[in-house]
Amino acid sequence: MEPGSILTQSLTEPNKGKSSGEGHDRRFKKKFLTRGRVLAIVAGIIFIALVGYGISTLSSGKTVRVDKDKVTIATVERGPFQEYIPVTGNVLPRTTVYLDAESGGRVDEKFVLEGTQVTKGQPLLRLSNNDLQLRLISADAQRIEQINRVQDTRLRLEQNALNLRQQLAQMDYNITRLERDLERNREMFDKNLISEREYQLVKDEYDYYINSKALTLQGYQQDSLRMSSQLVQMEASVSSMNANYRVIQQVLDNLTIRAPVSGHLTSFSAEIGELRQAGDRFGQIDVLDGNKVRAGVDEFYIARVQRGQVATTQPIGGVEYSMTVTRVYPEVLAGRFEVDLEFTGETPPGIRRGQTIRFRLEMSDPEEAMLIPKGGFFQTTGGNWVYVLDSSGDAAVKRNIRLSRQNPQFLEVVDGLQPGEQVITSSYDSFGNADRVILN
Repeated sequence: MEPGSILTQSLTEPNKGKSSGEGHDRRFKKKFLTRGRVLAIVAGIIFIALVGYGISTLSSGKTVRVDKDKVTIATVERGPFQEYIPVTGNVLPRTTVYLDAESGGRVDEKFVLEGTQVTKGQPLLRLSNNDLQLRLISADAQRIEQINRVQDTRLRLEQNALNLRQQLAQMDYNITRLERDLERNREMFDKNLISEREYQLVKDEYDYYINSKALTLQGYQQDSLRMSSQLVQMEASVSSMNANYRVIQQVLDNLTIRAPVSGHLTSFSAEIGELRQAGDRFGQIDVLDGNKVRAGVDEFYIARVQRGQVATTQPIGGVEYSMTVTRVYPEVLAGRFEVDLEFTGETPPGIRRGQTIRFRLEMSDPEEAMLIPKGGFFQTTGGNWVYVLDSSGDAAVKRNIRLSRQNPQFLEVVDGLQPGEQVITSSYDSFGNADRVILN
């Protein structure tokens, strides 16, 4: 019998076979799960659920679910690490000689064509320049005129010297003769055999020739010094004119462009009748003494790239080759600077000018380090944090880390991870700002 029926019966039926006192002592039973109690229990359960959800949310943060096969998972490992940068360069001849015009002129004749092998001194083309030819003729005329003046001056000096010797010979003869006459007349004058006047005439004539000889020698010395000085200046002028003439002659000779070295005439641009200016480039000759690689490097590394630095090519015909930096160009253009490298040891067979060479430019020596592969996560986090898988492998939690060096393959981890741990290395763009990733 249900409690409700008992309660109804007790309220409606009269007491049968019992005293009135017994009826007053009987108690009524009440219903336990009333409507109010049920509503209170339901509200309590909902409240507890909401509190639990809030606590769970505060403790674990935002969670996102992704398919496990759509992410890349890598293991943290210790291994050899070397910092390097990938660089692309082009093969160039080790030695290149350019063909530039030393003076302008009109192209009169071409002797060779582009792409041929040439030898040192071989004529390549000939220019003509009428102004230079006129200058050469004028310089030659002035040079010849000055040479004639020098010769005339030298001839006058020789004639003056000859005349002086003749005059001195005549004076010496007269002085000698008069000296004997004067000695003889002095004896005769002392003996009163001649008059004083006769004696004085001879003496005066003797003194005249003595003084005349001294003046003649003095005048000759002064004239000789003056003419010798003029002769030196004129000869210097002749030497200068000769040098000027040789320069103009050399410039005219240089109108015939010759190969300065033996090699391959890589480029050669000139047309018959074309007017070219001084400094114009006709082409270049590549000396067949080896090759080099010229490459552009990001200006970020300009302070770390030095002569002697080592590089390794990507496999060429299945073989890697070593190179060394031989020159660093300090000029920065469009955010890049250039370097020249040469092969050390064996050179790849069959490489040609202009061929592309890809290589790794080493920035440090190999050393042991804790590594994770490089991936798309780096663009999102900047290397400040990663999602690390828990022990079950079905979930990953955000964790702060600290990275140091990097190369195109690996990142060096210095704090926040341990070898053997697994991290998600693919892009985090679809994860939003989740603190936890559930892998389905």
